[in-house]
Amino acid sequence: MINSYDSSNGKKLEDMDQEMTFAQYLTKFLKAQGVKYIFGVPSGDWLSYMEAMEDGDPEFVLVANEATGGFMATVYGWLTGNPGVCYGTTGPGATNLSTGVGSALLDRAPLIALTTEPPAEMVGRITQMVIDHQTLFKPVTKHTFSMQMNNVEKQLIDAVALAKAEVPGPIHIGLPQGMGDMNVTAAIPSFIEREAISSPSDEAISHMKEQFISSKKPLLAVGLTSIRLGLGDLIVKIAEKFDIPVVLTPMAKGLIDEDHRCYAGVLFHALSDIVAITNMQADLVVGIGYDPVEFNYESWMPEVPLVHIDTTACDIDKQVYTQILDVLGEPKVALEALLTLDALSFDWDMQALQTRREDMFSRFEPKPGVFGPLSVLKILREILPDDGILTCDVGAHTHLIGQAWKTKHPYGQLMSNGWSSMGFGIPAAMGAKLARPEAPVVCITGDGGYMMMAGEMATAKRIGKNIVFIVLSDTKLELIKLKQLKRGKVTEGTDLSTEQPQIPEYMFGVPVLPADSTESLKSALTEAFASDGPVIVQAIIDPTEYEDLILRKHK
Repeated sequence: MINSYDSSNGKKLEDMDQEMTFAQYLTKFLKAQGVKYIFGVPSGDWLSYMEAMEDGDPEFVLVANEATGGFMATVYGWLTGNPGVCYGTTGPGATNLSTGVGSALLDRAPLIALTTEPPAEMVGRITQMVIDHQTLFKPVTKHTFSMQMNNVEKQLIDAVALAKAEVPGPIHIGLPQGMGDMNVTAAIPSFIEREAISSPSDEAISHMKEQFISSKKPLLAVGLTSIRLGLGDLIVKIAEKFDIPVVLTPMAKGLIDEDHRCYAGVLFHALSDIVAITNMQADLVVGIGYDPVEFNYESWMPEVPLVHIDTTACDIDKQVYTQILDVLGEPKVALEALLTLDALSFDWDMQALQTRREDMFSRFEPKPGVFGPLSVLKILREILPDDGILTCDVGAHTHLIGQAWKTKHPYGQLMSNGWSSMGFGIPAAMGAKLARPEAPVVCITGDGGYMMMAGEMATAKRIGKNIVFIVLSDTKLELIKLKQLKRGKVTEGTDLSTEQPQIPEYMFGVPVLPADSTESLKSALTEAFASDGPVIVQAIIDPTEYEDLILRKHK
């Protein structure tokens, strides 16, 4: 018998200890934490855990590459708030897995990464496949440890609590070989809630109000923490009450409608020089949930005072930016405090802001006779329902989507802008569909990212749900090519193929629909979304539109 409450977490546990194998205990524990899937590639030592999951709760999802398991777990963590869980075996399985785990670290998702490690008596010995997983995972996790057989419930409770705590991220747990078949006696804890965030200090709130009142042109800069903590309604209320502009980082899209009168645009992505016209007029920047993992403040901010409202301290060059106020703690408290202020009249020309916004979006209209990425985005936005989810990979198309795609709700557009790994888009779509099966899900990837993850079409086929994968096929790593051109260099090392490859009818059992015009794309997408299973739409595009739209100045 153990205590009714765990002393370190304060969560009620089941009254009676239960004897079972550790594999059975781990799967029951994860189920109690809302985990429905474990993503990975099995090994011999993982068999006991798979046997413990024979009832499908949680379900083991086989992927082609362990990195995919990490990406899927990252997205599952975003969309559910519960830790995504992934597995890789010893050595190469773990190194593959670490790529996806890094996404959870820098894209801020709760995640539990499990790997097989050698038994205690073999630690330090020369053994096939074995490297030091603790050293491997240390830089890409919040914490890493090897599981011990004593007090297993506390080790796992602490792992889940830390994964969820601000700032959320991955925890790596090494499972010694043979542990799954060992017997343990332990209780299954009830659901572990995220630790409450303390309120900002009264002093910080007071100084924040003073700076806001004394400014003439305050600018709201909103980051990905705001999506995670559900701050959208408060941000819109502040913008509307004081009639001030709002800029977003790419991963914060969906918090404010792109047609809202206060919306100024997305930092860092396409036509950022138009957004910069607004930024450079500000005499105060109010960062709300702003995480510099996407884009450092100093990369776009004028040298003006900064009020940083977040759960962690501001990361900025304080030798250049000398007037920094951290308002640390639960951001909702600070935002509600701003709303208590009387209405203020600031000096922003909101009509000029509207003109810039309309000008920016007008440049995303496809040119007649050109079938490029702009045509794909326009047609897809017309077809995808407002409750749909778009995932994207990393490349030139990411920069375009970040600004041009009108996102109808938080987490309606999913990208990796912290870790920024190619190959993210396809696994992200599969993770999103499992987390929110009722939502239409579509992925846009370049042919570079598609080449990395084409094998995951077999995974999508096994999952069996309708996911539409749009491949923007231009046979090049277009983003790198454009960066070479801007440096005045001859482009090299960016051609994926010397000619457009022949489009197959199927890829690992998933049908492929070709499109090389607006009409054929509309037809292909209509057919794809009406399908019961996954479909690839391979769009042969003219990439020349990118050059005039992306990689613009940020100041």
